[in-house]
Formats: sequence, C-alpha cells, structure tokens
Amino acid sequence: MATQQEGGGRLSAVLSPEEQAGQDRFNQIIAEDSRIEPRDWMPEAYRKTLTRQMSQHAHSEIIGMQPEANWITRAPSLKRKAILMAKVQDEAGHGLYLYSGTETLGTPRDELNDQLMTGKAKYSSIFNYPARSWADMGAIGWLVDGAAIANQVPLCRASYGPYGRAMVRICKEESFHQRQGFEILLELSNGTPAQKKMAQDAVNRFYAPSLMMFGPPDSDSPNSGQSTAWKIKRFSNDELRQRFVGMIVEQIKILGLTLPDPDLRFDAETGTWLHMDLDWVEFKAVIAGNGPCNAQRLQRRRDAHNEGAWVREAAAAYAAKMARKTEVA
Repeated sequence: MATQQEGGGRLSAVLSPEEQAGQDRFNQIIAEDSRIEPRDWMPEAYRKTLTRQMSQHAHSEIIGMQPEANWITRAPSLKRKAILMAKVQDEAGHGLYLYSGTETLGTPRDELNDQLMTGKAKYSSIFNYPARSWADMGAIGWLVDGAAIANQVPLCRASYGPYGRAMVRICKEESFHQRQGFEILLELSNGTPAQKKMAQDAVNRFYAPSLMMFGPPDSDSPNSGQSTAWKIKRFSNDELRQRFVGMIVEQIKILGLTLPDPDLRFDAETGTWLHMDLDWVEFKAVIAGNGPCNAQRLQRRRDAHNEGAWVREAAAAYAAKMARKTEVA
C-alpha cells in the first residue's frame, strides 16, 4: 500500500489493484447486507473495530461470571444453586464463542487475555457494581441480561459472519437468563414485605447502570456511526436504550415494583418512553477503572488465570506428546 500527498498536505492511502478489488468486493457485500467471512479481504479499520468490540464482549461475559458465582453457595435452595450454576456455565461458554470468533480476525487468545488482565481492554461497566443480596441475582437476570438481549439480538445480523452466528446461540441462552431473573424478582415481590423491599432495592440500584450498558449517548459515541455504516451494529446506543425502557416499563407492572425514574413518561408524538438523564460522569469513571469493584474484578481474574496455569501447561504437554506420536506413526 502506497501513499500520496493531498492538496492539504495530508497523506492518504493508495490501494494496490488487489486491495482495490478487495475493497470493492467488501463494499458490495456490505451493500447487499451479506456476510464478511474470515478469509475475505476487509479494511484494517473494520478488522480493528470488530476485534475491539468482540473482545470487549468476550471480556464482559467472563468478568460477568464473578458477581453471580459469588452467590452460588448462598442461593436459598438446591434448585436455585443448580440454576445459577448453569447460568454461570453459560456465560463461560459465551466468552469462549466470542474469543474464538475474535481469533479469526488475527489476534491470539493469549494477547486478548493479556489486554484484559493488564487493563488495556474494557468490558461492560455494569459488572463493576456489587451484588449485595439474593435479589440482585434477579435484577441482574432481568435488567442486565434483558439489556444484553436488546443490544445483542440485532448483532445476530452483524456483517461479520463468526460474530453473527455466535450471537444466535448466545441470545437464545440469554433469553432463559432474563426469564430466570424475572422469576426471582416475581417470587420475592410476592413474598414477605421484607422480600419485596429487597427486590425493589435491587431494581433501584441496577436500573441506571443497566441503561448505561448501551454505551454513551449517540452524541458522545465516536465508534457507533461507523459500526452502523459497516452493519456491525443495526441501531444506535440511544435507540437501543429506548427500546429497552419500553420493554421493562410494562414488565415492572407484573412484578408489582416501580422503576426509580421520576422522569419516565410516554411521548405520544414519538411513540417512545423517555427516561431520566443518566450520570455519564459516573459511567466514564467506571469505564476508566474507578468503579466500586473494578480492582476486585480484575484481580480475581488474574488470580484465576494464574491458578489455572498448570492446566494450560498440561494441555500443551499432552498436545506436544500426541504430535510426536503422530510424527512417529
């Protein structure tokens, strides 16, 4: 790839004939709303954007296991323990799908893990808030996984094939997680006054952070526009946020609880539910590593990685042994 001088003095890339043919084919695939596959030519910026988004998604699944795994031993019944264990296992699987998909873009798993554990990579801000009660397992399932579904269902149509296909299975499993959370809150809200109060408290604490999960406002989201143009995303952050609010505003009525949003109202003119202004200063602080549980979450991830070193070493030794046997045969 060469460069040429433009009138304003800025250097711009000049594609080789092969690269230009690849760019033309890429543009055609995007225009036809089809799929880019790993061996297809793609712009480096597209590859970089996908690597960032998919790896952050994978990191979020892995870090997101922590607040729920912490409640497995304290779940109120054997049934609840089994359900929560299955859910945490699902999240591990989601991380595996997404890491595998990200690797098809050319970044090794070790490098992705290193980016997470050194703090170079980000993950969803929601997982840096503490889970203080059993009701939080309900709020996380209903609000956090519900927000994830609202965000991820459109990703099933993402222009990058491995990402879209991974999201189909992930969304099916997330729908069960959301229902599990709703059922926990429903049982608590129909229980004793203390249980209902605990459920309301959990909703109060996770409502605003779950709305922030969709990312900053469109006016402050530098990557959203290009991702939409490439058909990685299908809707803007604010559009997805409004869709989510419209969904939970009806479900909260069944729970017999309330959303902690004094500005919540239906706008007949636009046909959407309007919500309160969110604390974007807090959001940026959490993303920057200054949330309530950032340090704890990352340290636990590092500890788990170090404690699992012997498993990786054993697997590598076994693979080498099998390779030698194959060579001899």
